Amino acid sequence: MANNQKMRTESDLLGSVELPADVLYGVQTLRGIENFRISKFHLNEYPLFIKGLAITKLGAAEANHKLGLLTDEKFNAIAQACREIMDGKHHDAFPVDMIQGGAGTTTNMNANEVIANRALEIMGHQYGEYQYCSPNDDVNCAQSTNDAYPTAIHLGMYATHLKLVEHLKQLIESFEKKAAEFADVLKMGRTQLEDAVPMTLGQTFHGFASILRDEIVHLNEAAEDFLTINMGATAIGTGICAEPGYAELCTENIARITGWKIRLTGDLVGATSDTSCLVGYASAMKRVAVKMNKICNDLRLLASGPRCGLAEFNLPARQPGSSIMPGKVNPVIPEVMNQIAYKVIGNELCVTMSGEAAQMELNAMEPVMAQCDFESAELLMNGFDTLRTLCVDGITANRERCADYVKNSIGVVTALNPIIGYKNSTKIAKEALATGRGVYDLVLEHGILSKEELDTILKPENMIRPVKLNIKPRK
Repeated sequence: MANNQKMRTESDLLGSVELPADVLYGVQTLRGIENFRISKFHLNEYPLFIKGLAITKLGAAEANHKLGLLTDEKFNAIAQACREIMDGKHHDAFPVDMIQGGAGTTTNMNANEVIANRALEIMGHQYGEYQYCSPNDDVNCAQSTNDAYPTAIHLGMYATHLKLVEHLKQLIESFEKKAAEFADVLKMGRTQLEDAVPMTLGQTFHGFASILRDEIVHLNEAAEDFLTINMGATAIGTGICAEPGYAELCTENIARITGWKIRLTGDLVGATSDTSCLVGYASAMKRVAVKMNKICNDLRLLASGPRCGLAEFNLPARQPGSSIMPGKVNPVIPEVMNQIAYKVIGNELCVTMSGEAAQMELNAMEPVMAQCDFESAELLMNGFDTLRTLCVDGITANRERCADYVKNSIGVVTALNPIIGYKNSTKIAKEALATGRGVYDLVLEHGILSKEELDTILKPENMIRPVKLNIKPRK
């Protein structure tokens, strides 16, 4: 710190401290900065959470102003400060670590102090002159960390959810485009890594799209819980320090500000210690991560090669794959999506354990729960975009390779099973395995079907969906 830097003095329960005169935050934020040098996850990296804090404080200020607890001057200044933060200003004044003790008090006071100091500036006063607008008495009026902090998390996470779903929809659309592009590419399906029956490459990609689209419903259902808030609970849910009617009025204000169907919880005491919405959304994201892991494993397996693997399609080459093996290109984009999936799954466990740690009327572990949920959503969004733009959109089919697999596979005998019977099918499959010859040639050689009948059964369109063929075997 430069020796000539101007400083100001602020005090709290523990005494007085000096901090730079030009910073918007105050003494309690500074103590949080000094106490919690834990991670690189800082509040100013989560703009939607900060916006949630500003919306919460604005909704509370409007309620307190209407109830006569804030003067016009204080309210107008606080409201302007909140709207500026909602518009993305002053976010650098939120430097506290997301992982913190105190059940989020540092974060709540960070918001209170920034809003108070900006309000003081608007009113023509100096930072720290809290006799004119107090972080505690005015900005935090009728609130505690235990209702303002979780409400801000809910608002920030719901906004994050809306973004996450849009990014997921874009990835789904990319898979659907590839499904249409590869609709005529016949290939072998596989179960337990062994040849199964024919399908199209388009069906593979349509399957990827459909299982992800199913998850939008689950994400929406989990996110719905974020729309229930506990403003007015104050410390433990009894409503102490809040005016009658404040909880309902504050909730109505937040609903109007956001345009969302925000509702007040039916039991403030129960809700104040209940973090199950964060657990539920972490679980919904884990479901997505599990499916993304499956999809990316398939992409890597089906594109393996280029000459000694399956090589049914080509992934875009993004970078050289080895410092020692010339010409090697690795599936780096699916690999990074795999790692994102593992991180999201791990975060879900952390959220679950933290949710279980609630005691009495509060869950003090909510900060790490919030950090994990915000981080997982951000990782998924970045992963979806990276996978879509750098991998899926550029995939090309190896049509001849896919056709050769079908032609040489013993698995096509399954398509004959309803016509020639299991016994004949087993006989042909066994001979094909023993001799290395193709199923097609063996069926003709044994006179089980004519060439015309066999070609009809093995038409691509007759092997990839239920059909009824009036063909009877000769033997």
